[in-house]
Amino acid sequence: MREITYSEAIREAMSQEMRNNQDVFIMGEDIGVYGGAFGLTNGMIEEFGPERVRITPISEAAISGCAVGAAMTGMRPILEIQFSDFIMIAMDNIVNQAAKNRYMFGGKAKVPVVVRLPGGSGAGFAAQHSQSLEAWMTHVPGLKVVQPSNAYDAKGLMKAAIKDDNPVLFYEHKMLYPVKGEVPEEEYEIPLGKADIKKSGTDISIVATGIMVNRAMEAAAELENEGINVEVIDPRTLVPLDTETILESVKKTSRVLVVYEAVKRGGYGAEIASMIAESDAFDYLDAPIRRLGGVAAPIPYNPELEKAAVPQVNDIIKECRKLMNK
Repeated sequence: MREITYSEAIREAMSQEMRNNQDVFIMGEDIGVYGGAFGLTNGMIEEFGPERVRITPISEAAISGCAVGAAMTGMRPILEIQFSDFIMIAMDNIVNQAAKNRYMFGGKAKVPVVVRLPGGSGAGFAAQHSQSLEAWMTHVPGLKVVQPSNAYDAKGLMKAAIKDDNPVLFYEHKMLYPVKGEVPEEEYEIPLGKADIKKSGTDISIVATGIMVNRAMEAAAELENEGINVEVIDPRTLVPLDTETILESVKKTSRVLVVYEAVKRGGYGAEIASMIAESDAFDYLDAPIRRLGGVAAPIPYNPELEKAAVPQVNDIIKECRKLMNK
C-alpha cells in the first residue's frame, strides 16, 4: 500500500469530500496560495477556487461565527484555526452556539461544522502556540472531539467528521504532519466513537491519545525486551468515547496507564481513569490506575525544557515498570 503523510491524508479526505458534495468548503487564515500555516491546504485553491477555499481575516471570533452560521443554513464548512490555542477567541460561537443549537431547536437544526485544530508541543512555538486544550472541549455537551494519531486514522476520521451533522473539533498534532503511514487511495471512513487496539498485550493496558500513541508504541517495543507485554489502546475520538474497548482491555491486563500530552491536572486522562474506576473493570485491577501527563507549566521555548514538560518514551517506560512492581 502507498505511504503518505498525516497532512496529505487530511488534505486528501477534505478534497474527496469537496468533490463529492458541493456544500463542503474550507475557510481559514492564509489557506489559499500560502497553503496555511503548515502547508496542509497546498493546491486546494487551484482545484476548488476562492469561493470554496475561503481566505479569511485574522479574527477567530469572526470566522468561527461565519462557519457556525454557514453550517446552520445548510453548508458543511471546515474551519481551520491556525493554532489550536486560538480557539479561545472563538469560544462563544463554538460553545454557546454550535454546541447548543441542535438541542435548543429540538433536533431540527443541524450544525455540521468541522473545526480543524493544529495543537501540541515539539516545534518550538512556545507557550501561546503549543498547548493541548482538548479537555476543555470535551466538557461541553454537543461537541464531538477527535484526535487521530496516524495518517490512516486521520483520513478516515476526517471524512466521518465532515459527514456528521454535529460540530466536530478535529485535533491534529503538529509534529505528526510529516509522519508517513499506509493510507488507501480509495475512500473509506472510520466511525466516530470507535477505539483501536494498536498493539495487543497481556500485562499492561496503555490508553494513549494523539502523539502519545506513537510514544506508547515505542515504549511497548522497549518493554518487550524486559518481558513486559503492553497493550496500546488509541481512543481516536474523545467524544464519543469507546468505553467498551478500554474496559475489556483493562479486564484482560489488570493494569492500566493513561498517557496524554496535556497538563496532567484536569486533563482528559482523568476522565478515562475515573470511567475505569467507576466500572466493573475496577475489580479486575491488580494495581492502582496511573496517569502520565504534562507538567503544570506553560510550554517552554527551550527545546530541552519543552521535552521535559510533556511525557516522552522513557517516562512511559518508567511508569510501566512502576505498575509491574505493584
